Amino acid sequence: MKIFAVGRNYAEHAKELGNSVPTEPIIFMKPETAVLKNNAPFYYPYFSQNIHFEVELLIKISKEGKNITPRFAYKYFSEIGIGIDFTARDLQDKAKASGLPWDIAKGFNGSAPMSDFLPLASLTDVNNIDFSITLNGVQKQEGNSNQMIFDFSHLVAYISKFFTLKKGDVIFTGTPAGVGAVAVGDVLEAFLENNKMLVCEVK
Repeated sequence: MKIFAVGRNYAEHAKELGNSVPTEPIIFMKPETAVLKNNAPFYYPYFSQNIHFEVELLIKISKEGKNITPRFAYKYFSEIGIGIDFTARDLQDKAKASGLPWDIAKGFNGSAPMSDFLPLASLTDVNNIDFSITLNGVQKQEGNSNQMIFDFSHLVAYISKFFTLKKGDVIFTGTPAGVGAVAVGDVLEAFLENNKMLVCEVK
């Protein structure tokens, strides 16, 4: 399983971090060792003092493809979930300041909690999906798939230009504004529409 992620796919999030709004998708990857399933807890890593949560819609690839055209990209994904892109912001800022890659800030162990997946067909409109996250019961982020700069099909087509997509691969599609820090003892709960899909305790 490959895990792709998209940076700055919501304009307001790009602005809150002082970044420019991209004109093409910004793609990075997380290793499979980043994945947390079944509401497993997240253990705060010793190498960072500033871990941020970023809630994201996830799509799962349903069949192999490469060089997929946007017109037919919808045929390559049929399930949706929700996840958290944990980011070691201090490590990321240090790397960015030096113009260096920031893989360790995004791909460390446990940095990708993921919910179970639902059939996309169970949702009324793939381009109008509400999602949100709470921190200790207080809502911190809320977004809708219609706010994405690059929609699901665009992302699938773009990524497939460079990487062969295989069944089971997952794409983290970007986060809306409102990201913030977590501390030991915090509990994050992520919602897809009105359904609680993911719970993650920070230990």
